[in-house]
Amino acid sequence: MSTKKRILFIAQEMSPYLELTDYAAMVNKMAIKSNESGLEVRVIMPRFGIINERRHRLHEVVRLSGINIVIEGDDYPLIIKVASLPNARLQVYFLDNEDYFKRKALFTDENDQFYDDNAARAVFFCKGALETVKKFGWPPDIIHCSGWMTSLIPLYLKTAYKKEPVFAHSKVVYSLEPNSFEENLGAGFVKKATISNQIKEKDIELYKEGTNSALNKGAAKYADAVVLAGEKTDKKVVDELKAEKGKIILPYKKENEDLADYLQLYTQLLGK
Repeated sequence: MSTKKRILFIAQEMSPYLELTDYAAMVNKMAIKSNESGLEVRVIMPRFGIINERRHRLHEVVRLSGINIVIEGDDYPLIIKVASLPNARLQVYFLDNEDYFKRKALFTDENDQFYDDNAARAVFFCKGALETVKKFGWPPDIIHCSGWMTSLIPLYLKTAYKKEPVFAHSKVVYSLEPNSFEENLGAGFVKKATISNQIKEKDIELYKEGTNSALNKGAAKYADAVVLAGEKTDKKVVDELKAEKGKIILPYKKENEDLADYLQLYTQLLGK
């Protein structure tokens, strides 16, 4: 039986599959470096329609597919695909759904209008990622989330999934990236995001505005550690984090190419 510690990266983007910002390359480097350092690594990301399945050799994992994700009483089938990360011996799992991820665009339509179902897409991805890990039966010691689409995961792990054995020892890291959208996720966001009666109104309070800043604020609150992932991260959120006693914060370091600080952070969390 493997005694390796396990780290799961749940990412909105990752090189070479999707590169929205420079952080896509960072996620790639973190996964490979963690793998090389002796951690057992897996990655989960959305299978956006612009990701080329043939080029990246994605194929469906039939034994894992078949989960239905319920959002406000409606069932959405979760399709799970996998690829091997080039030049690394680790697996990247892609979460797909006909309604939410087939379109050949990310978050806005051809008129540059924010999709009105982006809230549901984020909830589907976050809940789908955690259900996928349950299906794996693969308890992660660390879950490192990056991108606003992952921002509900720290909340869910501390509430709706708190008693799930697979997450009993999981520590959560959230990469706080600069805001990437000015819209909000709409009036129905909180209702959609409240996936369990174990999530109380006070638990989701920080998220309720549905803005990029609110999502980051909520995720950072529930994470065990926060990585500042850009020079232009929301100053107000960062200042509030720094005032929070005991919160582990990894400063932004553009020159940190060897990722030593990241590995040190993971070691610190594993020792807690």
